[in-house]
Amino acid sequence: MTALFGHVGAPDAAAADAARARQARLTKPAGSLGRLEDLSVWVASCQGVCPPRRLQRARVVVFAADHGVAAAGVSAYPPDVTAQMVANIDAGGAAINVLAEVAGATVRVLDVGVDVQTPHSPAIGAHKVRRGSGNIAVEDALSEAELDAAIATGRRIADEEVDSGADLLIAGDMGIGNTTAATTLVAALADCEPVAVVGRGTGVDDAGWARKTAAIRDALFRCRGTTDPVTLLRKAGGADLAAMAGFCAQAAVRRTPLLLDGLVVTAAALAAERMAPGARLWWQAGHRSTEPAHAVALDRLGLDPILDLQMRLGEGTGAALALPVVHAAVATLESMATFEEAGVTTDTVP
Repeated sequence: MTALFGHVGAPDAAAADAARARQARLTKPAGSLGRLEDLSVWVASCQGVCPPRRLQRARVVVFAADHGVAAAGVSAYPPDVTAQMVANIDAGGAAINVLAEVAGATVRVLDVGVDVQTPHSPAIGAHKVRRGSGNIAVEDALSEAELDAAIATGRRIADEEVDSGADLLIAGDMGIGNTTAATTLVAALADCEPVAVVGRGTGVDDAGWARKTAAIRDALFRCRGTTDPVTLLRKAGGADLAAMAGFCAQAAVRRTPLLLDGLVVTAAALAAERMAPGARLWWQAGHRSTEPAHAVALDRLGLDPILDLQMRLGEGTGAALALPVVHAAVATLESMATFEEAGVTTDTVP
């Protein structure tokens, strides 16, 4: 197995212990804030300080690419939608723009593999790897050189964002056919039968679901015997999945907390954890989507989603919705009074 990033060190255990001790002194019954307490400990450990600092510069990065497997009729929308939605996100009109604003985050969209001849603006298209990925049902998604370029792009984008002051990262996706590639990746890494993990993606009907399942079976047949995550990204992933894997892994290398979104991002993260063992400790799952493969990937990563709102949009939207919960977790640990400060007794009724 290839581990391009090496083992990633864990978040600060001493800060986590201090955060748990502080939680025990706050004016509330122990454990009464439930998951908020765990999230506050996680942020404190990632920052290496207790109480943790309020998150000021959360950043969503949406990785956009087309997938050749869309030609097999696996999506309810035509491939043209990818380029159109990139422009929509850039103009601020997509769901991720609205939800990120509510959560106090900013959005960046990148074309790493959209199948358009005319490039987007330099800011969007500067990291393009290729025009669309290969049809994974019949050919590799990427060449070895393209795979290396995509992973390097993800690493570079993570570095750019952290160096610019981002204190929490969110990965998002946009691309017609990407749930087919993501499901293939999860099925291969988790050793699952396609029928157990294939979902409706953009909302395909029964015939579309059957075509999608067949395409995934064909892609898995092409990948049979392969367990190396890098090889699987090349054979059955795509420029976006490889870039997101690099992005998620590098965020952990840079000791920066990251919220995962839905199936496509989490499939990339599943590969990233194999490439950078220990990276998952720097991540939280923003939500659980309706895609069956997403639940499988979360289980393999040992991550419990913050939200479950029956969403399946992508773009980073589920993670953006979870961000205010993380803000609340940090605020309670930072700003609540302790029993001593408030003069509240810790005695219980006998």
